[in-house]
Amino acid sequence: MNKGMNTIRTGLVAVLLLHWLAPAMAGAGEVSFTDAWKQVQEKHDGLAADRAGIETAGHRQQEAHRLYYPKVDLSVQYTRLDQPVELGPGDLLASMPAGAGLGGLLAGLGRTYGLTPAEVEAGLTSRIADRDLRTGSITGLWPVYAGGRIDAAQDIATGRHEEAARQFDLDRSRQFEQLSQVYFAVVLAGEVLATRTGVREGMTRHRDHAVLLEQRGQIAHVERLQAEAALDKARVEETKSRYDLEIAGVALNRMLKSGEAVQPASSLFINHELPPLSLLLERTLDKYPGLAVYDAKERQAEGLVQVERGKYHPEVALFGSYSILEDDYLANELTPEWMAGVGITLPLIDRSGRSGSLAAARSTVRQVGLLRQQARQDLAVLVEKTYRQAQQALAEYDGLGSSLELAAETVRLRDKAFDQGLSTSLDVIDSRLFLAGIKSQRSAAAYTYVVALARLLAMSGMEDGFGGYQRDHLIEVQ
Repeated sequence: MNKGMNTIRTGLVAVLLLHWLAPAMAGAGEVSFTDAWKQVQEKHDGLAADRAGIETAGHRQQEAHRLYYPKVDLSVQYTRLDQPVELGPGDLLASMPAGAGLGGLLAGLGRTYGLTPAEVEAGLTSRIADRDLRTGSITGLWPVYAGGRIDAAQDIATGRHEEAARQFDLDRSRQFEQLSQVYFAVVLAGEVLATRTGVREGMTRHRDHAVLLEQRGQIAHVERLQAEAALDKARVEETKSRYDLEIAGVALNRMLKSGEAVQPASSLFINHELPPLSLLLERTLDKYPGLAVYDAKERQAEGLVQVERGKYHPEVALFGSYSILEDDYLANELTPEWMAGVGITLPLIDRSGRSGSLAAARSTVRQVGLLRQQARQDLAVLVEKTYRQAQQALAEYDGLGSSLELAAETVRLRDKAFDQGLSTSLDVIDSRLFLAGIKSQRSAAAYTYVVALARLLAMSGMEDGFGGYQRDHLIEVQ
């Protein structure tokens, strides 16, 4: 009696422990689709690279905004000459057209003061610069007009920043669509495995019944062999489904960068309230980031046209210089301490091929416009195609409802008839396989619907609305 009470007490303790631990064990590694999407946005390297690209383009944009600022440089130089720069009367007279006739002046000056010609030359020689030259100055250049090229460069930089931002949005929507495929592929694989496990369990019970009936002499030996073969095949299919689930799980773990096995907490679902096709088309053609990328590229191409046009216009700039360091010698005395002015440059003949560059830039604008127009057409077709796929999946799921009820009832009747010797083993096997096929087909239809819905919402910029369709679903597929 005491032994029996101890056994009961131990069993109750075990049940309580399992009841207490069950929620924690069930939640270990489970991730809802919403949380999985948050992890992808935080951890995906491609999206992180896009964010870095946006930062880079933003810095380039700020840099372009400074093109109208003046440029001020500080220049300090030290120069060592092979010899001092000197200018004597002989050198000066030699450079004059009438220098030979004036040479007698130096000779007369020497006789007057009793100096030799060499002494006169040395006494009248001026040192222009020493061998060591030290100079320093501040120079400035301020562009006033550049033929619109500065404005065009700023527009190009702004377009590149917009392109980087829209490219991030485009990659983000693609990752949302890919996550829906990978995440719910794991869910689908789990449901298929559950179906195959159910088939294997049913085939096991059927084999056991067949063995018992054969021992009683109620069925032939071949009936039991058919049950054995069906059970072995069911085991193979179950093992294959288990491997498929593991493969799908690896893809999800890699995408989420999870160190532990991730178990989806969300189920496949069916929601008959699809967004109107007209709304999806309108929002996709208005919000799809890929089209915005073309808009940014077109802005850059138009900026390039302005740059090439600017090559035909003059450039106007203010300039100035102020000397802050100079040695005390004649060359520096002759040089002004500061200077300022305005310069105008007008290209007359250019060999860089500016006309061809301008024509190429205009062609680029047309090219981008045509690509955007084609992309709009392709998007419209893709939206309608995906919408029809979602509708088809809904119709397929609903249409298989009666088949599922029929298959379940057939299994029940075939099992009962087999026990009574009124049905063959093949009948039982076929009924169970038919039931498993209907369940798998309905799960696949739900998967097609969910993925199509995710694609439609991603293309139309309504990814955040996916959770609402999950919460408001009419049927949760198990």
